[in-house]
Amino acid sequence: MITKVNAQVIEDGYKKRTAFERKPSPLPGIRESDVLWSKTIWRIIDLREKVNQQFYYPTREMQGRNNLINTILKGINEKKITAFDASQEDDEFKLPLDSAQVKQQFGASSKTTQRRNIETGNMEDVVIHQDMKTDEVKQLMVKEIWYFDKQTSTLQVRVIGICPIRLYYREEDKNQETILRKKLFWVRYSEIRPLLAKSEALNYYNGGHNLSFDDVFISRKFDSYIVREENVYNNRTIEQYASGEYAARESERIKNDIFNYEQDLWEY
Repeated sequence: MITKVNAQVIEDGYKKRTAFERKPSPLPGIRESDVLWSKTIWRIIDLREKVNQQFYYPTREMQGRNNLINTILKGINEKKITAFDASQEDDEFKLPLDSAQVKQQFGASSKTTQRRNIETGNMEDVVIHQDMKTDEVKQLMVKEIWYFDKQTSTLQVRVIGICPIRLYYREEDKNQETILRKKLFWVRYSEIRPLLAKSEALNYYNGGHNLSFDDVFISRKFDSYIVREENVYNNRTIEQYASGEYAARESERIKNDIFNYEQDLWEY
């Protein structure tokens, strides 16, 4: 007697369950009275750098993985994440945006133009629908707070929000001479953590043990540079008072001041 067995064919060799069951790792609680010192800073993660390309690729869904911007947009479309206006300099998450307004930030809209009908020879109105070009998101702005916890005597950091930045050329700029830079929207990191914890970022060395996007941020496995620190001058950016090599030195100074604060508390 021959027994028929219904075998399940899995393209990846085995079915992955862990990634979809992940939850954000709990962060230690912090009391206001334990914060001896704190500083809010803004930094840029350039996705064109090799070490940061895990955020940029894949540009389309592949093997159940998606890049960071498409993961965030999916959460916004499913109303699991709230996007906030990024046009204000205070970055205080005050004005929420819906999915239609987010699409407009990408320049995804419908416009009417005239084209000649080949059959009649007459000019006719044609509606052109423009899609979101998520591959134009080449940078991320991250707002975070560094603080010294006197209870544990350690310097800690918490990510507050993430803002995708679009780098693109105008349609009229055929020679692509002037690149434009636009902050699209802000999302609260505490709100997107559950989604990021279930989204895999490719491990260059071992595809069987991929990190989640949340793991990448929490373990600081990315490269970046500081563009602003909280200050008395309306939290002005570095580029407002320095440029070129001086701006790079100022960014490095802010980074060193943060880490030196912890070192200065110790006696040797």
